Amino acid sequence: MASRKALVRRPSPRLADGLVTHIDRKPVDPELALRQWEDYVACLRAHGWETVEVPPLDDCPDGVFIEDTMVVHKNVALIARPGAGSRRPETAAAEETVTALGCSLNRVREPGTLDGGDILKIGDTLYVGRGGRTNGEGVRQLRAVFEPLGARVVAVPVSRVLHLKSAVTALPDGTVIGYPPLVDDPAAFPRFLPVPEESGAHVVLLGGGRLLMAKSAPRSAELFADLGYEPVPVDISEFEKMEGCVTCLSVRLRELYG
Repeated sequence: MASRKALVRRPSPRLADGLVTHIDRKPVDPELALRQWEDYVACLRAHGWETVEVPPLDDCPDGVFIEDTMVVHKNVALIARPGAGSRRPETAAAEETVTALGCSLNRVREPGTLDGGDILKIGDTLYVGRGGRTNGEGVRQLRAVFEPLGARVVAVPVSRVLHLKSAVTALPDGTVIGYPPLVDDPAAFPRFLPVPEESGAHVVLLGGGRLLMAKSAPRSAELFADLGYEPVPVDISEFEKMEGCVTCLSVRLRELYG
């Protein structure tokens, strides 16, 4: 039977030393970050997800953003090659963990670069952000791995945010949501719904119409509730200071069988 698992990795005490590219650096409280991460993990569990903790990497400040280490589709994991060289040590333990769960493996090879946060999956369509941490060769390798499995890979431009999923995610019905000033080309998506807050552009689909999202987007939560969904807000303020969002704190595995 299918099981829903989520890979997570606890934050490094050095979280404040992580990379920031499109925002100004702000002070980060590592103790508060750990409490927020624990609440995030507890929320996943409370909504039926089995969480699998990848070994921590205290020397990798960005390691908590585990989504960037891989792309998983139909039981196949493509291990990323992060565009930032300092983040490449993050992938080894993540690879070991997803292998133990039974995934088939592929790896992005040099000179390709690809961050998992640049991939938005909607059904069998994989949108990939091109222009930041993911390069053209990374896009080519993504196609080579997943198109034979029936996926359609669509490259879209990213220039205003760190990753594609920093700008857009999708509702359960496939509608792409985003904060317009940060989206390069809303017309790249068949259905696009603007949201009123930057952090309102990020949702994790918990199942049953429930949307895990940041507490910092109350107006977006009202919008989603009006559309018939159930917002489940969590406070991730310390991760938002590091360009993080609810999606990048886990790798959701919906298609594993065991």
